[in-house]
Amino acid sequence: MKNLLYKIDRDRFRKKLLKYTGQAFGLLPEVSNPDILDIGCSTGVPALELARLSKGNITGIDVDEQSIDIFNEKIDKQKLNSRIKAVKLSMFDIDFPDETFDIIWAEGSIFVIGFKKGLVEWRKLLRKNGLLVIHDEFKDHDKKIAMIFENGYNMIDCFMISSDAWWEEYYKPLEKHIKKLFNKYKNDTEAQSILRKEQNEIDTFKSKPENCSSIFYILQKF
Repeated sequence: MKNLLYKIDRDRFRKKLLKYTGQAFGLLPEVSNPDILDIGCSTGVPALELARLSKGNITGIDVDEQSIDIFNEKIDKQKLNSRIKAVKLSMFDIDFPDETFDIIWAEGSIFVIGFKKGLVEWRKLLRKNGLLVIHDEFKDHDKKIAMIFENGYNMIDCFMISSDAWWEEYYKPLEKHIKKLFNKYKNDTEAQSILRKEQNEIDTFKSKPENCSSIFYILQKF
């Protein structure tokens, strides 16, 4: 399974979206050597970029063991063990002490716990004037803005990633790659099953692309 994840190599396509991670980070007030918690870090693509941009210490958590294994291999390869930790941990079981982090980063993960619950529970983990960056679907934007202010945050900024950008920069090249792998592994039942799941996600996007814009919220605890 892990070997097939390497062959699918979503990270190669995910890296094309790192410019948005960088854009969001550039909107933050300067924090020297921050302690950063990346919630839902997956295989560590944004976390490694945050380490480069921030010069700080990163803790990445994710419930998927194989993703954490891949992330740890990257950490070892890049000799970043002193600055980055990857931990198999559900966001429902976060047990870090209050006020542990300067920045919490959550790209595409807050939907798991719910927008409001994430705002409330993660706020406790932030130090005074701590920063929270959320990348989420654009749906219910006005309601989310209200929740942000109601739950102890100021909004520094926000910006959208259009569905067109998602298609051109991520899903379109990924689909081309997946089609090649379907042919390459046409006699491998397990591979075909995994590839179908990948294609299903792409097909879901294609069925209603107008619903697939996303947004970064750059917030500060008050």
